[in-house]
Amino acid sequence: MFRNVRFYALDGEWPETEEALSENLEQAGFEPCGPFTERSSGWVAVDADTSDSLARRVNGADLFRLRSQSRVLPHSVVNEELEARIEEYRERMQEPPPPREKRRLKAEARDELLPKAMLRSDRIWGYFDIKEKILGIDAAQESGAERFLRRLQASNDRMNLQPLQHQKPFDELLTKVFLGGAPSQFAVGRECRMQDAADSGSIVRWSNFDLSDRSIRDHVAHGMRLTHLEIVYENVMSFVLSEDGVITKLKFIGMDDDSEDHNDPLARLDAEFVVITGTLRKLLADFRKLLGPSQK
Repeated sequence: MFRNVRFYALDGEWPETEEALSENLEQAGFEPCGPFTERSSGWVAVDADTSDSLARRVNGADLFRLRSQSRVLPHSVVNEELEARIEEYRERMQEPPPPREKRRLKAEARDELLPKAMLRSDRIWGYFDIKEKILGIDAAQESGAERFLRRLQASNDRMNLQPLQHQKPFDELLTKVFLGGAPSQFAVGRECRMQDAADSGSIVRWSNFDLSDRSIRDHVAHGMRLTHLEIVYENVMSFVLSEDGVITKLKFIGMDDDSEDHNDPLARLDAEFVVITGTLRKLLADFRKLLGPSQK
């Protein structure tokens, strides 16, 4: 389900029931792209096989899902059609088209090709911890998270969501874990990324390495700073944490992704969601202990 998490704090009220949240989300429900629409985003059912509800409340948290659909129209296709139209103009007018006419021809070519373009969809999970008032978005890229937030606020314009921040920066936690000075529930993994403090373009990456090796740790001692670090938490899950507090490559240790219960996929979805929200709730509590209360 979740492979990445970006955390946001809510300043305001959240719908009291699963049904109320679903009704809110319906105001920005998904509609397929029209012939001349490049992208369309909206909320879809959590489990379309069992219910039309756009939200599901389990373990004190709400689960919901955004679908985005876009038309795939490569620049090379538009440019090829444009070249043909420029050549036709040159033969007809006995001169090359001026810049303004060329722009018009390009827009015309694109408008005619767009309805024929292939459609592509992507889906982003999100969850909201009701007690903690924390939103988690499964988006590796910031652009995906921003699209998710825009649609969420379109369904309820009274929601004010800001990236979750603490009194201390996350890079302090990265350094503590990397050098072995963090609490025992945080163990260093086998992947990290460092950046030279004096040269932002100087980046070093290690993947599948023993990060306790002295030669690797010396880079931090000699002035490089950690920007990403794989962490094994409670020996239950592993993830890469960035200096911005973004989680990527989230995996639960020992969870078999191939053991799907085809007889009751909704029960499996609920069980997975309980594990994810429960573990992330505990992780965020440990973040607060180490980095100070969250700032909203």
